[in-house]
Amino acid sequence: MKRGWRVTVAAAVIALLGGLVGCGSGSPTATGPYVVAGGGKAGVYFTYAEQLALAASQSLNLDVTAAQTQGSVDNLQRVASGEALVGFAQGDTAADAISGTGAFAEPLPITALARVYDEYVHVVVPEDSDVHSIADLAGHTVSLGSEGSGVQVIATRVLEAAGVDPAEVPGPALGLDTSLGALKAGEIEAFFWVGGLPTPGIERMAKELPIRLLEVDTAIVERVNEGHAGVYRTAEFPENTYGVDRVTATMAVPNYLVASEAAPPELIRNIVRVLFEARTTIAAEVRAAALLDQREAIFTEPVPLHPGAAEYYRASRL
Repeated sequence: MKRGWRVTVAAAVIALLGGLVGCGSGSPTATGPYVVAGGGKAGVYFTYAEQLALAASQSLNLDVTAAQTQGSVDNLQRVASGEALVGFAQGDTAADAISGTGAFAEPLPITALARVYDEYVHVVVPEDSDVHSIADLAGHTVSLGSEGSGVQVIATRVLEAAGVDPAEVPGPALGLDTSLGALKAGEIEAFFWVGGLPTPGIERMAKELPIRLLEVDTAIVERVNEGHAGVYRTAEFPENTYGVDRVTATMAVPNYLVASEAAPPELIRNIVRVLFEARTTIAAEVRAAALLDQREAIFTEPVPLHPGAAEYYRASRL
């Protein structure tokens, strides 16, 4: 990497971010440290963040690490504050962040680097459960996701669209890692999760505890979409996903890699370049990474593309 590029990035980081894009242990340097905000270790976000951080460290000669987080809301807050340089977030939660609605008291300066893959709404119950629909969850102990997660946002919307008051679904606010253990132990009767296919933790658990996936039908998806800019779409879990022997209807939401609008354009352009160049290597650990496609990656509405990302896409089409 040329010295001039490093000096430029260092100056931009200090001037534009006031020392915020480092990990909080002093002023950042031209080579980092930088953070990729991921998620819980049993989910796709964290593994994707780990692999992207490794690829960026090697390709750009930077100090980049992955952070375990609570998910989309947490990641967006970390990116906006400068605690993380980039992070993964669900498209609906990112849209809330830029408009200052939902879990966000005020708009956050969020931009997108790429639409990386679509996430699927999982509503997981043991195979022998007497719960067979979203409406049946009323009165049962269910985890709707951890505090500060996009899972909790979507779970609440799905329940309401199915005519269930979330207050009628008592249960602890657990992340995926804890939900898996709680379901196996019988401490909860179901849990919500929103993630790529397959989600590693659920895949492992299903080998020990046979599960079913509750259907999120077209009518529920349409009701959830009302007032949410049509960001959601209908989708299906293919037959034999997690050992379930039938196709199951569900809802999908796009997932973005995001950054603060103040992040240095040249640095972000290089991160996006690594994201695509390392796609095959990352996909060996994160199957969802194989879905990354330049033709789809630019569709991040209503979240605007970061200028550095836009530069990458323009140049890559030359």
